Amino acid sequence: MMKRAFAKRVLAGAALLLLLTGFAGAQETSSTDKAYRITPVAEGLDHPWNLTFMPDGSILVVLLPGEIRVLHDGAMSEPVAGAPEVYFESQGGLFEVKLDPAFADNGYVYLSYAHGTPDANGTRVARARFDGKTLSDLEVIFDATPTKDTPVHYGGVMTFLPDDTLLIAVGDGFDYREDAQRLENSLGKIVRINRDGSIPADNPFVDKEGARPEIWSYGHRNPQGLLYDETSGRVYEHEHGPQGGDEINIIEAGKNYGWPVITWGIDYSGARISPFTEYDGMEQPLLHWTPSIAPCGFTIYHGSAFPEWDGDLFVGALAAKLVRRVDMEGGEVVGQEELFGELGKRIRNVTTGPDGYLYLVTDGEDGSILRVEPAE
Repeated sequence: MMKRAFAKRVLAGAALLLLLTGFAGAQETSSTDKAYRITPVAEGLDHPWNLTFMPDGSILVVLLPGEIRVLHDGAMSEPVAGAPEVYFESQGGLFEVKLDPAFADNGYVYLSYAHGTPDANGTRVARARFDGKTLSDLEVIFDATPTKDTPVHYGGVMTFLPDDTLLIAVGDGFDYREDAQRLENSLGKIVRINRDGSIPADNPFVDKEGARPEIWSYGHRNPQGLLYDETSGRVYEHEHGPQGGDEINIIEAGKNYGWPVITWGIDYSGARISPFTEYDGMEQPLLHWTPSIAPCGFTIYHGSAFPEWDGDLFVGALAAKLVRRVDMEGGEVVGQEELFGELGKRIRNVTTGPDGYLYLVTDGEDGSILRVEPAE
């Protein structure tokens, strides 16, 4: 319990530091004329966390306390029956729902969430069948190992690869950052599993003695964005640094992304975590931010509504209260732009809808879903 209270105090202090340091000193950004309008889709939501677009045009709305609701034609349903029990505390709760690549045939969805007790909790993924109203046949297919006694740094973001295997990002648990470099556990890792929870035979550490066979990459802190880009074939991930050092990484199998041996940030106390920003055998980020923007939510835009944004990365920002557009050309970062700061809201998620519009999720007890459309 003392560790949990300490973690809460640290989180509160970190949030205050981020607000006090503000956004000055971040990498230079461009500005744009306001060529969009923002339309409310749903309001008054209790800690909305994520969106999943369904084939019938409805939207699954994920709420951190453990609810899933269906938004259809502007109407919000009652909570979906059959959702798993989650550990709702601090950063813990229900994180994401992803559709199976063959959802139209098998009806499977995948849910990531915090599970357990104050003294033993962790990141869990289960799959269930969804008929539009109810979840059934729930089965757990992954549990992070070992459990921890901190209600923070779960990760919980997921993406499917072209071979239909599932990547799951797991945070370092905050007090256990050294475990991100240890292959005998799944903290601070991105893991890869088959859709039934089994381990793919070509995972990079399957044959390494003492290593967890599900590990795909390691050296991560608190991942809050993970996506596969079909155009480039890249896997992109972003994660929170401590005080500074938020990162976007290009993830490759077997690679070490350095935390906590290398970092561009410092500890919340002001102490130095490591003297190194680079080290042999450890990957450098595609992009990093100091001061922290607190990245959350991630999409790569492909659509006709905003052709000038095609192929660009969009990152929600909790501390900065805006969205960062990362201008990508030929696989390289050529610029950045601050968007939607006029809302003055912590952005929990940003995603691309099947209609080619951007959708934003604002954070908190009175959160909203907003649609970004062309101004005309």
